[in-house]
Amino acid sequence: MKAAIVSMVLGMFLLLGAFSAHADSPIARDLPPGLQIPEAARPGPHFDVDRATEAYLDLLSPDQRKLSDAYFEGGYWLQLWGFAYGLGVAALLLWGGISRRLRDLARRLSPRPWLYTWAYAVLFVLVFFVLNLPWSIYADFVREHQYGLATQDFGGWFGDAAKGLMVSAIVLPLVLVAIYAAVRRAGARWWIWASGIAFVFVLFAMMLAPVFVEPLFNDYKPLREGAVREAVLSMARANQIPTDHVVEFDASRQTTRISANVAGFAGTTRVALNDNLLNKTSLPEIKAVLGHEMGHYVLNHGLRGTIYLSLVIAFGFWFTYRLSDWALARWGQRLGLEGRGDPAALPLAVAIISIFFFLATPLVNSIVRQMEAEADAFGLNAAGEPNGFAMAAMRLSTYRKIHPSALEEIVFYDHPSGYDRVHGSMLWLKENQNNPTANAPLPTAAAP
Repeated sequence: MKAAIVSMVLGMFLLLGAFSAHADSPIARDLPPGLQIPEAARPGPHFDVDRATEAYLDLLSPDQRKLSDAYFEGGYWLQLWGFAYGLGVAALLLWGGISRRLRDLARRLSPRPWLYTWAYAVLFVLVFFVLNLPWSIYADFVREHQYGLATQDFGGWFGDAAKGLMVSAIVLPLVLVAIYAAVRRAGARWWIWASGIAFVFVLFAMMLAPVFVEPLFNDYKPLREGAVREAVLSMARANQIPTDHVVEFDASRQTTRISANVAGFAGTTRVALNDNLLNKTSLPEIKAVLGHEMGHYVLNHGLRGTIYLSLVIAFGFWFTYRLSDWALARWGQRLGLEGRGDPAALPLAVAIISIFFFLATPLVNSIVRQMEAEADAFGLNAAGEPNGFAMAAMRLSTYRKIHPSALEEIVFYDHPSGYDRVHGSMLWLKENQNNPTANAPLPTAAAP
């Protein structure tokens, strides 16, 4: 078993060597702070949507576009190698006898199925974290630093990873206890009950994570007084978002990316902006981004997305039920597994559902991308900041390939491409040429 673990770790570092061609680059990744409006994006009788779009795309230098393409296209391979690595971990747990030993250890705690299932699940989360750590270090730490997207040192990154492990060790065993209870009681129909459990879990996670989980990783505090806060509150009131809870959080301690969100339920609803968005962009960009995020809330994408995802998960559980029963009949005795209700078979179930979701990547991405496109359209109308949205899309395009092929977008994109977003913004501007930001004199000052 030790030899197998050492072999996996050595293989991981061979992968690191293979990927190391994309080393740190002296290219300036970020666009300059503040709003930039190309002359071709100025309203007028001869305004041309395609020409205005290309003018925005030209804000990225050829080197910046090359770097962005390399990062995003490398992510295609990252998904494949991450999938293969996960299957390798599952195989090691099964064929190396680790999962069986964890079950036997858990049974020493109690013969009660729910209790030893919980104990096994806690041990599984811890062991899986350790075995998956080499890949996580590369994918989430090394590579992000290579492309200038991460700001944490290794100690800070590992501390956040440990916090994530703590949350997983508390939450996932409870979910697995419920699912395995369904497996034991519902027999061949366990996948139907498991799908309902997954739906409830995702709903609760959406409601509770912003309040209890996210503050573990970042410092949240009331948004600083000024024009941004007044604009955000005005947009929230105008779009009937029932909150005056507007906060900022220190994402810059982890990343250079900009982001915001509107999350929560009933009394927990809040609007959150990261400090990169506040410090690197202009007021029109911030309003455009918040308009998009408010669109998710007003269009009820949280619930709709949970329903859509739960339907996909239901197919995934059915797929797992069919393949796991076949695999257990063929290899279960050799692996020391006692049937579908044996928690030691969890790595097998994880491997099978991973195969399903790998194959279902285009479907899941298309579902999410469609809701993102709806939020884009809502945000343009809510904020009335087409140039702000186009500029924000260009900032995101410093690490997302800006103009993919149609097949790339279907398979790999869970958001509209940068090109589509800028083009949509310029199309909106063509129909709303009295837009005050677009007609303002240059240069546009950054928001305070």
